[in-house]
Amino acid sequence: MKIKNLPNKVISGAILGIASSHAIATDGLFLEGFGAISRSMGGTAVAHYVGPASMMVNPATMDLSDSAGELLLGFDLITTDIGATNPETGEHVSSSDHSNNRGPYVAPQFAYIHKVSNWTFGAGVFAQAGVGVEYGDDSFLSRGDVGGKGYAAGADTGLENASRLFILDIPFAASFKVNDRLTIGGSLDAKWTGLNLDYLLGMNQLGSLAGDGRASGSLMGVIGTLPDPRGVHLSVSKNKEISSGVDGWGYSGRLGLLYKVAPTTNVGVSYMFKSHMNDLKGKGTVTAVDGIAGNVPIEGEVRFLDFNTPAKLDVGISHQVTDKWLIAFDVSRVFWKDALKDIKLGFASGMGDVDLKLPQDAKDQTIMAIGTSYAATPRLTLRAGYRHATQPFNDEGLLALIPAVLQDHASLGFSYQLSKSGRFDAAYSHAFKESMTNRSAYNTSSPVKSSIAQDNFVLAYNYSF
Repeated sequence: MKIKNLPNKVISGAILGIASSHAIATDGLFLEGFGAISRSMGGTAVAHYVGPASMMVNPATMDLSDSAGELLLGFDLITTDIGATNPETGEHVSSSDHSNNRGPYVAPQFAYIHKVSNWTFGAGVFAQAGVGVEYGDDSFLSRGDVGGKGYAAGADTGLENASRLFILDIPFAASFKVNDRLTIGGSLDAKWTGLNLDYLLGMNQLGSLAGDGRASGSLMGVIGTLPDPRGVHLSVSKNKEISSGVDGWGYSGRLGLLYKVAPTTNVGVSYMFKSHMNDLKGKGTVTAVDGIAGNVPIEGEVRFLDFNTPAKLDVGISHQVTDKWLIAFDVSRVFWKDALKDIKLGFASGMGDVDLKLPQDAKDQTIMAIGTSYAATPRLTLRAGYRHATQPFNDEGLLALIPAVLQDHASLGFSYQLSKSGRFDAAYSHAFKESMTNRSAYNTSSPVKSSIAQDNFVLAYNYSF
């Protein structure tokens, strides 16, 4: 490896850590259902009413509310069991929740809808996605590498490996009842994305990245003079509840319709447009790790360009089997291929800059969900569901910091009518363990196996008037 090529290797590999951090522990970039009713029914929501959270999937279903207005106040509680293993040495590290606000994750649910004649209007605040890992600073992931031999060969750096991603969705929605059978709806959504990242990359993977010619920039001289390079560490992180190392705003929207094909059967269709996000920007530190000179930090600005959520098509059917028993089935197609073909990233400092264009080649994803509810008593309704998603990401695109995308969820929940106007909703969903092994030289110095399981809870209060 030629030392003069080190800057491209260092910065391109470092910023790649941000690029792959979207592969989070949900259905890609979406939680497995919004609101306690949908979450407990496997995430189904296209053709039946799931409360004010309906605006997050099919705004047309807001018309199904029996009240003139409804208010939803609640939160998601997300807990994860995440680990990384080096298959060559057997070394293992588990993600903990002891620092940096990386878990358990608490995210808001707020929504309000109001009916005016044939119109229903709504607004809300929901977490679209959020998760991270905390591997600390003393595992095999915090080792640089020597001579292309991967994590096991290097010395401990004492540098942290951690991540946190949070996406907030703020919809403004409306529906219109065309006639007794057809309702249409839509929403305009403001979106905020925040990311923390602390990540060490070894020289082996940095050399592979630079050798493919996907990095360009002027930051070469100072870093290129290091005598014994072992790796590079990137830190773009804030130890705060909401604030992140890099963040940005953008927008998206939805269109939906609901059609009553029979008195007890509804069909729904909705389409969410690909988001348009401003660049995620923030201050970051790239630290070159050298066996002789030690750690050499460079302060600068990090940009994460075109970090857009994909378009999504949902089709669903619901059937009221009896007055007490409802079943629902949804099929979704998430268009990852269009949203995540290439990733563009940049790092700029007083010493120079680097720009990247990285291939990801994500695949379109299919999600199938089934749910049921049963009114056990006039006050108590019980629910259950199951959800399966195909894997949109390749093993080669994942990092040790980014676990496998979950594919199977089972859920339970209930609603209890506290009074004529007030109702308590609760849901629990379990994501079954998934594992992926990355053997690509682009994203890891040694093969790394990541695994994840997850338990999510939703608690909410619904007030009707």
